[in-house]
Amino acid sequence: MGFQSEFNSVCKFKSEQELYELLEYGRGKMVKSGFRVYPTGQKVIAYTPDNKAIAIVKIQASIAEINFQGKEVTQVEMELVRKLTDEESRVQTALAHEMFFGEHG
Repeated sequence: MGFQSEFNSVCKFKSEQELYELLEYGRGKMVKSGFRVYPTGQKVIAYTPDNKAIAIVKIQASIAEINFQGKEVTQVEMELVRKLTDEESRVQTALAHEMFFGEHG
């Protein structure tokens, strides 16, 4: 059992519903498998499930726990700072692909 550290600039959604709630209501949360450490209080780039940069969010809380099924999970609560412009999204998406999501070799 150990904590996995997340990249300082990456907050990737795996659920379209969690992303929709953040964009629609300005606040939201996501649940990730495993124990993870998110930079509480910092602003990070949020990515869609298909790795597209979409917004700047501020991490409000990061709670790691063992759920009722006995699985390690981390809940991340955040607020929307602002959506990215098309140009910002294009550049951030390209950089993230090169740095985080692309092939590692």
